[in-house]
Amino acid sequence: MFTTVERKRYARQIIMPEMGLAGQEKLRAGKVAVVGAGGLGCPVLQYLVAAGVGQIGIIDDDTVDLTNLHRQILYSAHDVGQNKAITAVEKLSVLNPFVQLVAYPDRLNAENAADLLSGYDLVIDGSDNFETRYLVNDFCVALGKPFIFGSILRFEGQVSVFNYHGGPTYRCLFPDAEEGDNCAEAGVMGVLPGIIGTYMANEAIKVIAGIGEPLSGKLLVINTLTNSHSIFQFSRSETAGQSAASARPALIPPTEENLPEMSYEEYEFLLESAPDAVLLVDVREYYEFEADSFGGENIPLSDIPENIANFPAGKTIVFYCNSGKRSMQAARLLAQSGYEGRSFWAQHW
Repeated sequence: MFTTVERKRYARQIIMPEMGLAGQEKLRAGKVAVVGAGGLGCPVLQYLVAAGVGQIGIIDDDTVDLTNLHRQILYSAHDVGQNKAITAVEKLSVLNPFVQLVAYPDRLNAENAADLLSGYDLVIDGSDNFETRYLVNDFCVALGKPFIFGSILRFEGQVSVFNYHGGPTYRCLFPDAEEGDNCAEAGVMGVLPGIIGTYMANEAIKVIAGIGEPLSGKLLVINTLTNSHSIFQFSRSETAGQSAASARPALIPPTEENLPEMSYEEYEFLLESAPDAVLLVDVREYYEFEADSFGGENIPLSDIPENIANFPAGKTIVFYCNSGKRSMQAARLLAQSGYEGRSFWAQHW
């Protein structure tokens, strides 16, 4: 039963028929692990604590830096140099004393992930690197836990819900890591993590309380510079439950030599000399293609196997992506299929 103080604190949530006392009870019984108490973690934590989620574990070995303060508004200048997880617990305890908060001033890794995550029902990934995202995904799949994903860069953010009721995982959307910029290198608008983090907290509340339609199998992409909102749908892949070590050989046999890479000069020469004999295929996801198209056709890597029979015979196929990883995989798949023509891969020109 809720105390009188708790009922008053959560009154504006309880009054909604979709939530009610039953939904608030589920929130109080919820156990959430938040990986990263930085730009995304701060708003996620503030809203989940305010909403009355019963137990929250905060995993972060980083310390507060002066460059964090324009977006990580849970902290102040007095916190510079202090561990984020411990500092977050101190501040959030004041926000809501009814929530049990646990600080883990550690970096999540393969050795401690199972111990740190196993005691929680839901994981929220607020990290800023691919290694941690894949680690969170693989352990959540192994432990049978859903997790909320968010990412930010410059003016754009993404949100999704993975491994929810047997739904798609992070690897279904991103089969392999793309090398790219991070906020330290490319920058980030200070308000963006607040916007995306709030969306992540909203998805977490929906999952815990069992209300609404979580973003499972959907990627929400928000561009705050143009005020555009897009939702891209994706499905669970056959290798969804496999880790990188077991999933990658299915696409890239380790004994096979690399296929040739094509430079922009070579591609331009082919295009000028025989434009009808060359086909450029961008194997990035649809939202990546729409945001930054170099031309050609767009067939995401995960859709290449089912489209192999549709490639016109005798042409030179040039697969394209940002880093060359996905395009190389696509070129190998086409070569292995016995395609009568040449296939090349290319990275960002």
